[in-house]
Amino acid sequence: MFASLDWPAFLVAMLAVELTPGPNMGWLAALSAKAGREHGFKAVAGITLGLAVQLLAAATGLSALLAGSITLYEALRWGGVAFMLYLAWEAFRDDGSAAPALANKLAGFQRGLIANLLNPKALVFYLLVVGQFANPMAGHVWLQILILGSLHILVSLIVHVSIVLVADHMGSLLEKWRTSFVARLGFGLTLAIVALWIAMSTARP
Repeated sequence: MFASLDWPAFLVAMLAVELTPGPNMGWLAALSAKAGREHGFKAVAGITLGLAVQLLAAATGLSALLAGSITLYEALRWGGVAFMLYLAWEAFRDDGSAAPALANKLAGFQRGLIANLLNPKALVFYLLVVGQFANPMAGHVWLQILILGSLHILVSLIVHVSIVLVADHMGSLLEKWRTSFVARLGFGLTLAIVALWIAMSTARP
């Protein structure tokens, strides 16, 4: 089924997408440094599940339906923008005074899941980037998208787990820097810019 696939191009595309700095990276690093690897791994599970749902939607054609409906697509797009702005505000106001032990143990999982379910870039990615490597002459397109998308999720899982382990190892040093006013302002502005970028880059012509 994948004998004719340009594997080098596909793998480079996957690595480029995952190694490009994004909101998941900064948030995972901050969470793991503050609350430890257990919370970080739960967040990775939420992110992975969110990506898996997006992949299943693309493979079954649901993403095409969403992309074809202006109302549904816009609702998803602005929902993602609003959630990123919420994360920006939280990143700015989190000065480290709240004890991690008192936090909801599933907060990281829930946030990772919601952020990726409301991410229109993931929807477009599986439809256009992964989908372009599928060959209709080689078999069921939905199965090819499912398999290729699963490889992307595996790559993202490896990258995100690595971020959690590094951030947890740096521990208090990273946390002290992260909770400084300058760092919090930087994280907040970065996430706000990401929200603006999502709004502009996913707008329909």
